[in-house]
Amino acid sequence: MHRRKIHLTTFQIILYAFAGAIFVGAGLLCIPAASGRGYTPSFSDALFTSTSAVCVTGLVVRDTYRGWSVFGRCIILCLIQVGGMGVVTIALLIGMISGRKISLFQRSVMKEAISAERIGGILRFTSNIFRITLAAETAGACLLAPVFCRQYGLWKGLGYAVFHSVSAFCNAGFDLCGKDAPFSSLTAYAASPLVNLVICALIITGGIGFHTWWDIRDKKFRFRRFTLQTKVILVTSALLILFPALYFYFFEFRSLPVGERTLAALFQAVTPRTAGFNTVDEAGLSQTGIMITILLMLIGGAPGSTAGGMKVTTFTVLLAVSLSVFRHKQDTNIGNRRIGDETAKKAAAIFMMYFLLFIGSAMAISRMEHLPLLTCMYETASAVGTVGLTLGVTPTLSPISKMILMLLMYFGRVGGLTIIFATVTARDTGGRYPGEEIAVG
Repeated sequence: MHRRKIHLTTFQIILYAFAGAIFVGAGLLCIPAASGRGYTPSFSDALFTSTSAVCVTGLVVRDTYRGWSVFGRCIILCLIQVGGMGVVTIALLIGMISGRKISLFQRSVMKEAISAERIGGILRFTSNIFRITLAAETAGACLLAPVFCRQYGLWKGLGYAVFHSVSAFCNAGFDLCGKDAPFSSLTAYAASPLVNLVICALIITGGIGFHTWWDIRDKKFRFRRFTLQTKVILVTSALLILFPALYFYFFEFRSLPVGERTLAALFQAVTPRTAGFNTVDEAGLSQTGIMITILLMLIGGAPGSTAGGMKVTTFTVLLAVSLSVFRHKQDTNIGNRRIGDETAKKAAAIFMMYFLLFIGSAMAISRMEHLPLLTCMYETASAVGTVGLTLGVTPTLSPISKMILMLLMYFGRVGGLTIIFATVTARDTGGRYPGEEIAVG
């Protein structure tokens, strides 16, 4: 008998690769040596932690320092690295290092995984991803090492520096600062300029995307020569940090000293770009501050980066489309360049998927857990944006609510369009129906 061959599309491979990494990670975390003293994780807790790590989110049901042994933390760190760089990227790198020939189909999968424009040069770009990641994480670890080594000793301090550098660059938000207080994140370093600025720099470096860094390197920091995508990412990212930082400085942290207030405002504006660390108590924010953070979490970082969210480019395209309607313009333009209708339709589709999942899941959890809707919106935005910030309710949720958060994290990391294209078969007959106007607005 001839076995029927299973033909997977590039999108299906990406989908299954992330799912496979999550279940492998969950299995490893179930090993007794991976758990901390007095804690035996259930498979659901291990699965939640593995999903959060591979999807570089940072939401946890157990404090990472207290719940997991050194071996378990190393597993989590590896899962964060795999999730940040991408499962497909890691697989392709291993193939390149081992000298295997990379097929055209494998290159096509890599193109879709990192949102590249073309297949040509994909192997060189993959090597650049590895170099950028290694350089950024090494630099971050070297800068953080003096702080952690002074506090924990040489070897433990170096381990802490590496863990937090990788977690920050991959926009994961996992931390090992729960020795004195569980789920404390970086609140103990709220007044440390070095820790705040290094973590912020790593978050931004990973969040603006590998394509952006490659463009900056090739164009020698000449802004006018950058591609439109790079310009949009840099300008939008800067504005989405500047204006929220000003709000947090003047309205949220007025009780803090000026220096600590400045650091807290900057960090609070940067960390929702899907990083998940916090230096202040998130539950202490006003409802306006919580809502601003929710919006930042949903927007996220850049395509082809370690960040999640619906992406700054999607946000900018939607703004440009709106402005073109307001101004009665036929075309949507950004920076003297016309944006195609296909791009505008994709941006609208991504926004609707994220919005419906975010608000629908929040309402479901609020109903089941009897929690305020705004609190649940914060958790679901954090999950679907792969951020990891929380108002403290995630560990207390029921298994069904945790499953909802896991699905949101998976959706947010893999990408909405990837899931749709992997599960829905395109059927374009080529014909067009008669047109008719519908009044909107």
